[in-house]
Amino acid sequence: MARALTVNRNSKPSKKEPANNDENMDTSQLVKTKKKRYRPGVKALHEIRRYQNSTELLIRKLPFARLVKEIAERFTKEQLRWTLTAIEALQCATEAYLVSIFEDANLCTIHAKRVTVMVRDIQLARRIRGRFN
Repeated sequence: MARALTVNRNSKPSKKEPANNDENMDTSQLVKTKKKRYRPGVKALHEIRRYQNSTELLIRKLPFARLVKEIAERFTKEQLRWTLTAIEALQCATEAYLVSIFEDANLCTIHAKRVTVMVRDIQLARRIRGRFN
């Protein structure tokens, strides 16, 4: 439920605001709703739980497909044709790899007694994994 902010009827109007005629105003105009503000970190924890419980893909399909086709064009002169299942398999494998890299980078961050994942954490995670992992 949204919190209600009530206007004090006995106070004098400020110079910045025009004077309100309280007799002509009904109660719906006097009550302003204030949007709920979460404490820092609470919304991030909600997002983490939501993404951990979900199984859908995190990257949108069309931008990923465009990226795959663009990278494939760099290696061949001819136009390659892709099936939908091939792009979905690539996307699933890519997201699984990225999530596992970020898991390891987060462990490196926690080990360094920090909260924010930095580039050096990702580099260390990749170096620890080895050349082909």
